Amino acid sequence: MEYQGLKDIEILFGLGLFTVILLRRLKFPSIVGFLLTGIVAGPYALGFIKNTHQVEQMAEYGVVLLLFTIGIEFSLKELMRIKHLVLLGGGLQVGCTILAVTALGTLFHFSIPQSVFFGFLVALSSTAILMKLLIDAGEMDTPQGKTALGILIFQDLCIVPLMLFTPLLAGDGDGLQEVALVLFKAVGVILAAHYGARFVIPWIFEQVVKSRSRELFIMMIIFIGMGTAWLTAQAGLSLALGAFIAGLAISESEYSHQALSDIMPFREAFMSLFFISVGMLLNPAVLLTYPLLIASLVLGIILIKTVITTGSAMALGLPMRITLIAGLSLAQIGEFSFVLSQAGLKHGLLSPEAYQIFLAASIATMGLTPLCMKIASPFASYLTGVLPHSWTRGRTVFSGSKKKVPVSDHLIIVGYGVNGKNLARVLKHLKISHVIIETNPFTVSSEKKKGEQIIFGDASKPEVLDHAHIEKARIMVVAISDAAASRRIAALARQLNPSIHVIVRTRYILEVEPLFKLGVNEVIPEEFETSVEILSRVLKRFLVPQDVIDSCIVDVRRDGYDMFRSASKRHSHAVGIAGFLSGAEIGNFRVHKGSPLEGASLREGVLRSRSGATILAIKRGEEVIPNPDPVWVLEDKDIVLLLGTPEQLAAAGKLFDPSKPAKEMGKARFAADEA
Repeated sequence: MEYQGLKDIEILFGLGLFTVILLRRLKFPSIVGFLLTGIVAGPYALGFIKNTHQVEQMAEYGVVLLLFTIGIEFSLKELMRIKHLVLLGGGLQVGCTILAVTALGTLFHFSIPQSVFFGFLVALSSTAILMKLLIDAGEMDTPQGKTALGILIFQDLCIVPLMLFTPLLAGDGDGLQEVALVLFKAVGVILAAHYGARFVIPWIFEQVVKSRSRELFIMMIIFIGMGTAWLTAQAGLSLALGAFIAGLAISESEYSHQALSDIMPFREAFMSLFFISVGMLLNPAVLLTYPLLIASLVLGIILIKTVITTGSAMALGLPMRITLIAGLSLAQIGEFSFVLSQAGLKHGLLSPEAYQIFLAASIATMGLTPLCMKIASPFASYLTGVLPHSWTRGRTVFSGSKKKVPVSDHLIIVGYGVNGKNLARVLKHLKISHVIIETNPFTVSSEKKKGEQIIFGDASKPEVLDHAHIEKARIMVVAISDAAASRRIAALARQLNPSIHVIVRTRYILEVEPLFKLGVNEVIPEEFETSVEILSRVLKRFLVPQDVIDSCIVDVRRDGYDMFRSASKRHSHAVGIAGFLSGAEIGNFRVHKGSPLEGASLREGVLRSRSGATILAIKRGEEVIPNPDPVWVLEDKDIVLLLGTPEQLAAAGKLFDPSKPAKEMGKARFAADEA
């Protein structure tokens, strides 16, 4: 029939739109919708598509483009930053999963090559599903998100060697000679790609970019990706290897981000066809023929992967709560397992019946991924709550000496990411006593060598906070990306030290009120602060004067944080100074040499008359003078504590600036004397 292929694609995309929209309302990922679309439209169900060969061919392009984009996104710098999680965590997870499944396979009387191949299939998790769910949940920067990412990177790197070893398991190669030949070819292709990335590709990019044609740029990207994949296939290697190497070559160029953004729509379209084609291969009758076997396989896969992933990450010293959440997140079968399974079917490692059973079980594990991630945090919290702390805290070698460090009236920083590092650096410079709590054992080990006061552990455990002297601390700053963990830490800190001042950094404004309910004093939502920074930069580009920009920012902050304060007051159990001084703020300012206030006495009233702010206290050296006498004369390096509205404090800040002309100071003093 004429245009039959176009008709088939139209049917699949139309049915896919309906199915995905329906399942998205039920909180299922789009990939599950595409799989179900393939099952419904395939030859074993409604039979809308009877000839699946053309769809499978286009689905292969989806796999090539996925590996191509993984190569572009792959950063050697990022790999080095989390190399312990990637190489050790990922290596343990993949290796132990293959060994465990191989042992189980031999127990059920499968041959060793078949059992090893089953291990290949089970070891991989779904990069596409998990990354989408983590990004949607805002958990990419959490410890469990980074753990899962490190293991996924290693799995992605394993795809190519697993595909190369599959024919050898089936006995279709010549043993070690075949392995050596394959490795020799792979090394040759990698070397060619390396020198191509250094010399050829930059030159090609330069010529194309000079044309200022986006169409040529996109054509060139596809040409490099598909062309390299085709060349590696001609050399006897896989399409996947060539696509990945081509992506790596482009990733080293300055045009990699533009290339990734241009190729992404093609990847998404072809990847949807890949998952649809996988669904078309499944015969729904197998669900009725082997329901108990498939259910047992699904449960077994989730259990094995969760236990092994959790154990592998705990072997690195990470706390059980983080590793358990990561383990449940990685408990599904990956999309590349489908590619491997087709190779196994081709080489006789899987029978057609076993292939159908595997497809059914794999699709089920993918569908259960959102549920696994939903229950992961509560289950991990419950389990770590009932088990002894010594079992769940992680490797104790990273916590250093068990003796408490003698500190008091200090600040506790929870999380040593960008925010935690910046805060700790400034505190160290100002010689303010502080203790850092971090869950990454490698970070703890390296920072301890630098002399940082840092302890290893999960701050949601009372034993860890006790080790940080929570009962003597003045302030706690929670600077982690895990909203659920932040709430637990804040509640526990308030319970252990009712007088501590708790500041929490959070991602979204919606997370503010639940934190105030737990007794948090201040919440800094990144979403709000980002909007303020965007406003500032936009106004600067329009050449708006800096004083007008500052005034606008003060207005935005006042309106925004007044809203947050009202939420805080609704849940406050006591009336503090903020309750009596609504809208007022307290600020510290240092008197600089040459500033209008240097040498001025409080009797002159310059600060009060020109800003409206009130002096509460003055610190000179180690001496603090509350409510100072009017005869007090301000000197260089005095620190003044002021009370006022945001506008008053902004005006007062200018008087501490040494750039203020001296004659203005004289006018102010004359006005004060006249008054």
